[in-house]
Amino acid sequence: MAHRIVHADPLGSGAKHGLKGGDVILSINGEEVIDEIDYQALIAEENLDILVQDPDGQERHVLIRKDAWENLGLAMEDTMICKPMLCKNNCVFCFVRQMRPGCRDTLYVKDDDWRMSLMMGNFITLTNVSDEEFERIIRRHASPLYISVHTTDMELRKKMLRNPSAGLLMQRLQRLKDAGIRFHCQVVLCPGWNDGDQLEKTIHDLVCLSPAAQSVALVPVGLTRYREGLDDLKPYTKETALPVIEIARKWQKICMDYCGSRFVFPADEFYCITGQEIPSDEDYETYAQIENGVGMIRQLEEDLKYAHSQEHRKARKRRVLIACGTSIAPTMERWLNTYCPKEVAWQVQPIKNDFFGHTVTVTGLLTGGDIAAQLKDADTDEILLADCTLRNEGDLFLDDMSIDELKSKLPAPLYVVPAQNGEALFEALLG
Repeated sequence: MAHRIVHADPLGSGAKHGLKGGDVILSINGEEVIDEIDYQALIAEENLDILVQDPDGQERHVLIRKDAWENLGLAMEDTMICKPMLCKNNCVFCFVRQMRPGCRDTLYVKDDDWRMSLMMGNFITLTNVSDEEFERIIRRHASPLYISVHTTDMELRKKMLRNPSAGLLMQRLQRLKDAGIRFHCQVVLCPGWNDGDQLEKTIHDLVCLSPAAQSVALVPVGLTRYREGLDDLKPYTKETALPVIEIARKWQKICMDYCGSRFVFPADEFYCITGQEIPSDEDYETYAQIENGVGMIRQLEEDLKYAHSQEHRKARKRRVLIACGTSIAPTMERWLNTYCPKEVAWQVQPIKNDFFGHTVTVTGLLTGGDIAAQLKDADTDEILLADCTLRNEGDLFLDDMSIDELKSKLPAPLYVVPAQNGEALFEALLG
């Protein structure tokens, strides 16, 4: 593995020791550099022996002594960028397999990359990791990782992921624990598959791996209307979701005694499905899995409550409509009843998901087309929408409608609000 230096910052340790643009790094401290993960891990040392090749093909050793974790100030070619490792599973609950046809290509890419797990918190199954690559995880001490467990019954896991390699998970989790690597776990629950007694076994087995195992998120399966030829899965209802919450509460008490943490956390969607009250701020501890939809509603309300208590300005008098998914709509109405400035006349408009099907109820999977169609006759002065409906660049919805196109189709100005920021929501309500 060789990686070319594009530019060396003159003030950086690399340039000061003779590294320059055009040099090719062949190894660091005798180890090859596969990618960005290797590079960052290897240059963290105080003493470096970097084997480089200059543009004329001559090799030389560059010896560097620096502070630990000090960057070398090198800009590298794209060869070092982590190109996503793709998923090798065929999970019974896979959302990508339920995607509507005709969407942009990137929405059909199934990544399952431990490096993205380390850097971005993506959940991985570890089924596409060779023994050699798993040893690299250990060697680089990649911690924490985010792991899709789903069940600790290895025969059931092989059946749910449709991959014989899925049966290696518990051995590998134990190896991670032995190596001092920590991990957060996810269990996508499918009614009748891995809930009930299977869920209790899974929680038990994972808490036995603490403190390496840090938390377990329980997430309900997401089902679209594009399931022809796929397994007959059912969405969670109030009746089937309540036992999940009961199991979680039972094990939270056990885990508090065993490891000092509630450890297992149902996703917010379970509370929306059942109409149960969202747990307190304290119950979510460090909000370790908020990006997985665990505690997001509670944190939003805490932020909203704080902003409301600190604000003394009068709001701009007008009519405001908040567009959101059907699951959060009742909670949003309760919030506005409590925290919305009295000068603002508000309404909440739940948007039904015609694009994926009405079993998809979260705000983040709404499309521009559905929003435009259901708000075209809205009688309001302005519309607020969470930014989680857009891709990271903030320009496109899942159906490829642009934010500008949606604005042109609406009867009132549209303002996009950060989805996980209750203070920003309150500022938007103030106007």
